Amino acid sequence: MKNFKPSAWILPQPVLMIGTYDADGTPNAMNAAWAGQWDMTQIMISMGSHATTENLNRCPDFTVAFATAETVVAADYVGIVSGKKHHDKIAKTGWKSVKADNVNAPVFDVFPMTLECRIKEKLYESETGYYIIADILNIVCDEKYLAPDGKPDVEKMHLITFDPVHNGYIALGSRVGNAFHDGRELK
Repeated sequence: MKNFKPSAWILPQPVLMIGTYDADGTPNAMNAAWAGQWDMTQIMISMGSHATTENLNRCPDFTVAFATAETVVAADYVGIVSGKKHHDKIAKTGWKSVKADNVNAPVFDVFPMTLECRIKEKLYESETGYYIIADILNIVCDEKYLAPDGKPDVEKMHLITFDPVHNGYIALGSRVGNAFHDGRELK
């Protein structure tokens, strides 16, 4: 076994597109990986000092979309280009958006599934950012990504994960087991 110093290597890390509106109503997005489920209807996201953070200070509403293998180039672009310096960076991506039904934030047309969220609480607020706990108010899924049971089919989505060890993106694979079931054979 080889030892490494502590690093942000929790795996897998989602590649999330955080959608907000700028002060003038222009859709904005940033790429975020340090996030997770907080409880059944809430998520947590670590926010640095970004144009998105400023937007969230003005309006607590946002969307969270899941990046895919097909959107990797534009998803990386909105992560490396600052909305503070490039006001309408979404124009370069080619993404189209509509206003979410339940929050004042954009839903982008290229992502299979989007969470409509509202900040419930900010933690450890400082000049460098904060953590947000947000309520998930609604989940929107493009119908072409639904399974026969009517629920989202994650395998159809071609979701990607961030590889913080080698700074890459990895496509998630296919189902390898059944949760809350397969372990029964060891009982």
